[in-house]
Amino acid sequence: MEQSVLATRPNPHVQTIVSGAKLQGRYLIIKKLGAGGMGAVYEAVDERLQVTVAIKETFAVEARMRRQFEQEARLLAQLTHPALPRVSDYFTENDGLFLVMQFIAGDDLAHVIAERPGPFPRAQVIAWADQLLDALIYLHTRERQIIHRDIKPHNLKLAANGQIALLDFGLAKAHASDQTTTASSHSIFGYTRRYSPLEQIQDQGTSPQSDIYALGATLYHLLTGIKPPDALARAAALANSKADPLVRACEVHPVVGPELSAILGKALALNANGRFQTAQEFREALKVVGRNGLRGVDSFAEFNDMTARSTTSSCDPFDGYSILKPEEVMWSTPKRSWSIPTMICGIGIIAVLAFIGSSLVSSAPDAERAVTDAVKATAARNPSVNSTARESKSDRPRPSSTVSASPAVNGEAPHGNEKQKRNNGRPPGPVNPPTPSLGPALRLPAQ
Repeated sequence: MEQSVLATRPNPHVQTIVSGAKLQGRYLIIKKLGAGGMGAVYEAVDERLQVTVAIKETFAVEARMRRQFEQEARLLAQLTHPALPRVSDYFTENDGLFLVMQFIAGDDLAHVIAERPGPFPRAQVIAWADQLLDALIYLHTRERQIIHRDIKPHNLKLAANGQIALLDFGLAKAHASDQTTTASSHSIFGYTRRYSPLEQIQDQGTSPQSDIYALGATLYHLLTGIKPPDALARAAALANSKADPLVRACEVHPVVGPELSAILGKALALNANGRFQTAQEFREALKVVGRNGLRGVDSFAEFNDMTARSTTSSCDPFDGYSILKPEEVMWSTPKRSWSIPTMICGIGIIAVLAFIGSSLVSSAPDAERAVTDAVKATAARNPSVNSTARESKSDRPRPSSTVSASPAVNGEAPHGNEKQKRNNGRPPGPVNPPTPSLGPALRLPAQ
């Protein structure tokens, strides 16, 4: 495992804590999770809250390192992001400095790489990159900008649900966002050779582009299965007019593809100005490649391997990341499938409605006859109604086929003459009596 290079010395008198020890009367040490030249990390139980926590211890004795450790505690205590561990406590005990933070179960990527050497599936790496870039956007755009300065597989924790966490802010640097990012007098000088940019190795100051380089180097390792050459060796080769030792990722592993390989090449530019200027820009570039899906898959064997991994996994680590989802097709509509019971029910409803409609149509003449019979019965029972009906019939003028010898009363002669004139020249025929009006017959007799 490649260790960070730190310009400090550890405390030779500090001893690591054994399992079963208790710190601050509440933190019961379960086991050691890992250790390095500058400190160790333990799994512990907070007996007051009954939760599992991670406790980070530093071995440094220099005042500057102690201040840096306190700064890390304050930095992390202010951060709230799914990819960053939460800090709950900070204390000193027996000349040791301890940081209590959220415990994230799982293995770091360095351990995963050791257990499974070789390239990782392209889609999986892009999903991890999306999570980490989201965390870097959060860190780099804060009012007090935070530069992590030590992104590498060892500091990336992979949880069981596919989430990835960025750990170990021991080398982190914070400054006001309106200040220059080139001064490094208030940060710890340290780096990891294969993952650190040239400006950090040469102690020329760091910036957000430094984290972009480190993440690009980590992604290169995951996608190709080999570590990239360190920036100092690359710069020396170019200074001697030699080719850049950094081989394109798609030449090392063709499945990476030329598009993704070009993105990694830009992130790993020796000059910070040649890299992506922000984590958001880096993320947008990966989003385009991620939405292209399996364009970089060159063989059915690789496709089948990726498919098998996604189907056998108990949790899909890519569900929550938009860059892996294909573009929505706005004009497509889902196809409806009708089940047999639904179709039978629909046909039955249509048949019932048709039967009701036909019954109403066939019963209309019967209803009209019933109304007529009811009117006649009412008239038979009420003589006054019959007289009223007769009066109404007598009041109506009847056409005549002959001309009256005497003039009509009330001015009806002209009417008769006009009728006679119209009838002249026509053969006489039967005269149909006028149909009696039902209006008066329907009026109820006065009480």
